[in-house]
Amino acid sequence: MTRVDLSASAAELLVRLERIHGALMFHQSGGCCDGSSPMCFPVGDFITSDADVLLGTLAPEGVTPIEFWMSVTQYEYWKHTHLTVDVVPGRGSGFSVEAPEGVRFLIRSRLMTEEELVAFGLL
Repeated sequence: MTRVDLSASAAELLVRLERIHGALMFHQSGGCCDGSSPMCFPVGDFITSDADVLLGTLAPEGVTPIEFWMSVTQYEYWKHTHLTVDVVPGRGSGFSVEAPEGVRFLIRSRLMTEEELVAFGLL
């Protein structure tokens, strides 16, 4: 059971992006500059701290496992949701590695099931 998953199209894009940038990570801050889009960075380009929560590690085939982090304040809003990283046409933030590809990552969410809430200690 996971808190965060990838769509097939996001997983395919990550294979290409890793070839260009090396190992990757995601951070979801909800801040003013990046809105609510997940930001994808080469590992080491974004430093996490006690102000962040590791939601999970994504493991698409053919890619180094990718940690997905979220700011603690954003987590408080979203802790009852399951997230799926997807990709759509359009330009997202210039800071995220997919920006030059003409696409952007986005989050699709749903409320967790009762079973998931129990498993994650939220019920």
